[in-house]
Amino acid sequence: MYNNAARTAETYRTQQVMTATPAELTLMLYNGAIKFTSESIKYLQVKNYEQMNTSCLKAQKIITEFMVTLKMDYDFSQDWLAIYDYIRRCLIEGNLKNDTIKLEEAKNLITELRNTWHEIIKIDKANKSGGDMDHVQA
Repeated sequence: MYNNAARTAETYRTQQVMTATPAELTLMLYNGAIKFTSESIKYLQVKNYEQMNTSCLKAQKIITEFMVTLKMDYDFSQDWLAIYDYIRRCLIEGNLKNDTIKLEEAKNLITELRNTWHEIIKIDKANKSGGDMDHVQA
């Protein structure tokens, strides 16, 4: 029974990713970074350093991906890059020094960016622009 439920959930997640717009994929990545950072904090609190490291590295990879794929053609791009770099450094420091405060700071910043991005998507849909934001990746 569990195997069937797990397969169904995985199929659903795959379908979500395959049908998502670039803006929605960005939102999913933010959610993933928040999830993995939260896991890192949880594992650190119970002193499961191996799992903490694994989750933290996943969050770092997502933030690094944002940095690498950020389109630098916009005025705000340098600001976003600096924010991503700071978040990445918080994650690295939190991981290396087992520092919950740094991990919480990274999580809070990612959450703010995710909330902002979510609002942008809502405004874009409300304006019926037909996915105009698909060409912008923050």
